[in-house]
Amino acid sequence: MKKILLFLLLTLTACGFRPMYSGDDMGIYVSPIDGINGIELRNALNTQFGGPHDETAKYKLVVSLGNPLTQYKALAQTGDATWQEISITAHYKIMCGDKEIASGTEKASESYTFVRYLVASNASYNNAVKNTISVLAKKIGARAISETQKAE
Repeated sequence: MKKILLFLLLTLTACGFRPMYSGDDMGIYVSPIDGINGIELRNALNTQFGGPHDETAKYKLVVSLGNPLTQYKALAQTGDATWQEISITAHYKIMCGDKEIASGTEKASESYTFVRYLVASNASYNNAVKNTISVLAKKIGARAISETQKAE
């Protein structure tokens, strides 16, 4: 078993394979994003990229984040909403100096329970927003890492 693992390790390192999330510093500066959700998204992206960088980094990620949109998913017989879905859209550009190397749009959504109790509803909504921001960060982060590695 050890011989097989050693063979795989040597084969993968010889071909130039490098794990996408190797824990390396990616050298990507994430420009400030408006709003509370923007701060959360920026922090999550910086974590993926090996920590925050200043504006002198080789790559720059510019993100504009839309407001959360809520849609009813289920209604009780009384007509009250019991289930809702939140969705957030983000547009981004990845820059290398003044040259745009990639751009795109990502959307993420999460369903949550909507109950009559205000505190419980707010907590459920806030958790759904945080989870949606986390998914957006993973999607945008993966794309940014992949595009910057292609550009190298």
